[in-house]
Amino acid sequence: MMLWPLSGLGIENFPTWAVALILAVEVGVRLAVLGFIPENRRPQTAMAWLIAIFFIPALALPLFLLIGSAKLSARRQRRQARINEEVLKATRGMDLSDQLRDLDEQLGGTAALNRNLGAFPVQDGNSIDLISDYDDYFDQLADVIDEAEQYVHVLFYIIGADDTAGKVLDALERAAARGVTVRLLYDHVGSMRTNGYRRLVRRLRMAGRRWPDHFNWHRVLPIRPFRLRFSRPDLRNHRKIVVVDGHTAFTGSANLIESQYLRRTSRRLGRHWVELNARITGPAVSGLDIVFATDWYAESDENLALTRHGHPLMVDIEADEAARGGSLAQVVPSGPGFPDENNLRLFNDLIYQATDRIVVCTPYLVPDDSLLYALTNASYRNVDVVVLVTEKADQLLVQHAQQSYYQALLEAGVRILRYPAPDVLHSKFMVIDRDTAVLGSSNMDMRSFTLNLEVTLMVVDEETVRAFDQILAQYFAISSEVTAEAWAGRSLATRYLDNVSRLTAALQ
Repeated sequence: MMLWPLSGLGIENFPTWAVALILAVEVGVRLAVLGFIPENRRPQTAMAWLIAIFFIPALALPLFLLIGSAKLSARRQRRQARINEEVLKATRGMDLSDQLRDLDEQLGGTAALNRNLGAFPVQDGNSIDLISDYDDYFDQLADVIDEAEQYVHVLFYIIGADDTAGKVLDALERAAARGVTVRLLYDHVGSMRTNGYRRLVRRLRMAGRRWPDHFNWHRVLPIRPFRLRFSRPDLRNHRKIVVVDGHTAFTGSANLIESQYLRRTSRRLGRHWVELNARITGPAVSGLDIVFATDWYAESDENLALTRHGHPLMVDIEADEAARGGSLAQVVPSGPGFPDENNLRLFNDLIYQATDRIVVCTPYLVPDDSLLYALTNASYRNVDVVVLVTEKADQLLVQHAQQSYYQALLEAGVRILRYPAPDVLHSKFMVIDRDTAVLGSSNMDMRSFTLNLEVTLMVVDEETVRAFDQILAQYFAISSEVTAEAWAGRSLATRYLDNVSRLTAALQ
């Protein structure tokens, strides 16, 4: 009898007491995890961890101890809670949820839900312009930064060392040179995996030394154990936010990197990332600014949330609130600092309200049970549900995990359209009926619901939804539909990979 299949050792090589001790430890570990792992976890997530630990305890147990808890440090959680409370108090009289209820009772309820979970009010007077051209987005960023007079706040999951990022970094350096305060954040793990990362760091350090009073930057959730800075490698800041002088903001799906992500495989395949972003003016800008301020506070110990150049940040929200017309908009932050999965609750709430149509555009569709039921229930009640995904994702496991849900969606009558390879459709948005849309950094997967810090913008405005429809028409024109008959005929090998990948997707 083998003690461990890979060891080559049999129990006859060990004394009886040692064998008894090993067996007692293994049984004790299994009994212990049965009682601890299910706590505050989805059933499928808990089951995936339990199966892994039961079959491969020597590997799965240390992995669980490393990444099994989707919580930020206690210090970060306290700071997030403090800022949420401060924002809620400062904006108590600015919320338009009741006004929205007069227009649509259910949407007013959604706005109240978001308000209670994320502390930001829904306000009108916003102008939202969609930007689908990759290069035009970064040209607009650079142009607005060149007009900055007071400050520029920049946060991206990935920043590359390339010409696309370079035009924005050039603009940031020009801003610092003329006395504008620049604050730059990027996710440590997200960016360090790109080619030329060291060159990027050298450039940022040089800018910081050249303009020490005006060019400030930090890694987000850094993993630097030798400097006593360690964060869980799977908890990442996936947000994309740029705010200039508190009057213009940008958010959406794009990272600050060229469209092939500096990958040799992308060049070989001719693969580009397709993005959708928004340029925003109005009260929602301050909401995005406060989300940035929260992340800046976590990394720098400088609390910007209640002050903007010596003045209360909320004064700008209150001043903008006088503006009427435009789009109703609400900023919804989410992530490990928010225990209630704000983005997932928003998506489900809107899906259950839909009466006409739902269009979900996401590069990664790995839903939990609640989202899967919401989409299929909508289709069963005769809502036209369309899911637009990329034909071939850039991550193999995610691609197969995503495909494992196609059969259930197709059987419920959900239409699945696939954007053609080799490009990656990276746009992240959802349209509900004819008057509501959400746009932001969040994918429709369990990682974005639980592990990533995300930001989402909910917009209630028919004109803005028509702009989304124009983008969708371009996507639909070149996409192909997956039929139930064709999908049922896929190979057994593909089914096996899909199902195995689906199991690994739940290990959170």
